[in-house]
Parts: sequence; structure tokens; C-alpha cells
Amino acid sequence: MPSARERDALARRYAEPHLLQRLRRALAEAGLDPERLSCDAVAAIDQLHVGGRRASRQLADRADLRPGARILDLGCGTGGSSRLLMQEYGARVVGVDITQDYLAVAQWLNQATGLAEECSLMRADASHLPFGAASFDGIWVQHTFMNVPDMERALAEVVRVLRPGGHLWLHEVIRGEGGGPLSMPVPWADEVRHSHLLTAEALRVRLQAAGLQALFFEDISQDALAWRSKHTRREADSGGPRLSPVLIFGPRFLEMGRNVMENLKVDRIRIVQAIFRRGDDRPLDSA
Repeated sequence: MPSARERDALARRYAEPHLLQRLRRALAEAGLDPERLSCDAVAAIDQLHVGGRRASRQLADRADLRPGARILDLGCGTGGSSRLLMQEYGARVVGVDITQDYLAVAQWLNQATGLAEECSLMRADASHLPFGAASFDGIWVQHTFMNVPDMERALAEVVRVLRPGGHLWLHEVIRGEGGGPLSMPVPWADEVRHSHLLTAEALRVRLQAAGLQALFFEDISQDALAWRSKHTRREADSGGPRLSPVLIFGPRFLEMGRNVMENLKVDRIRIVQAIFRRGDDRPLDSA
């Protein structure tokens, strides 16, 4: 489990100081009431993964989510996917993240969009989840494992809190086959030592070894590159939308977005979506 110092360092990489106040001010300047918001109005600052809400909906549509399902949003960030799962799919969500400022923003946006009663939030690390065994019907993971140094421990925790037959829904950045080091910084790391990307094969092997069976695994890198290229142009345009991830990460996000785009172009990173199922308590090879 990361030390408190390591957790705080990760949180600082993800959020500029006074994040909540800055976002509230930006929304007010955009003519919105910070106390009464729609999920559509805040999509630009609450879906911080490559592909935005479209990618989240794409995965959720494949997930066959049932109303009332209890879902853990692991690495929930500012809560955009949690709110999408609640509002559009009827899920009951518990969101966890290591960045306290993100959780404060998520709580505010949940309240402002009328979804606070449907979601609970807490600060927690993926390698040490504060939940009992088989607590969740499904676990939602978007761009989270890339920050996890001890993947084996994190996956053991995922399987522990997931009920037998439950699903892991994954939208992740992985290592591509292109040579050379990553162009840095990227949103998840300022230095190579902070990036924990696995190749597609290594990720599948780790998940299977943890007791998870692949139901679906797709490389969506080309769609992700098209999306990132479009948004990189928008973010660089001073006449573009006022609300963007620049409000979350600060001006350095412009470089981060360009680097994500360049890394995708030369196949140093890829984006995948996948669905895995937790097997029952029998060994997988005897099923």
C-alpha cells in the first residue's frame, strides 16, 4: 500500500490547488448556477478519460447494467462516470479515489445535479479497499490501473470485494508496441517511474491469474486518437469552450493532451475496453 506521502504526491499531480473554488467560479462565469447543474453542463470537467462520455456510454451499453446494481467506481475522479451510471443506467454507486480534491468536487457536483443520495464517496487506495467481501455487483475502472504500482495486490482486492459472477468493466490506458519512452508529462504521470502501464497481454494474464474471465476485450485506440486530436485542437484554441480539463490540471494540461495524442500516434500507448467476470470459487480450469 502506498505511503501517505506517496498518495499525497499522486493527488498533487492530478489536481491544482483550490480546485473546487476555481471550478465553481468558472461555472458561474459561464452563466451557470453552481448549485443547480445538469450532467450535460459539466461533462467537460467530469469525464477526464480519453473518449469522454461517449466512451463511458459505449462501455456501459455493453455491460448490460441492471437498475439497482451496486457498483464500485474505482478511481472515480470528479464523479462523471458515477453520475452517468446512476442517471442513465439506474445503478447505485460507491465512488472511491485517492485525490481528496476530486472527491470534494464529486460531492458538490452530485449535490448540484440531484444525485447525492444515490452515491457515496470515500478516499481509498485500490490496493486496500475498505469494503467487505462480495460487496459489489460490478466494479467500474476507467484509467485507474495505470497509476497502480502493485497490480497483483489491487486485483486481489478487486476480486475480494466483487461478488462471484460479478463483472469488472475496464477502460484503460495500456502500453503499446512502439519503441522509445513515453512523451511526458501525461495526465497520469510527470515521470516514467510514476507510470505503470502494462501491455495488453500482460494485463490479460494478470486479470486471469486473479480469477477473472475475459468476456470482451477490444482495442479502441483509433477512436481514442481521433477524439484526443479533436479535443487537443479545441483546448489550444483561445476561442474554444471555457470549460475543459485545463480547469482541473492547470495550463500544463495542454502539453499533457498533446503528449497523449503523440503517444497514441506512435503506438507507445493504446486504449482498450474490456469486460471480465469473476468466476465462482472453483478453480477456473475446472469450470
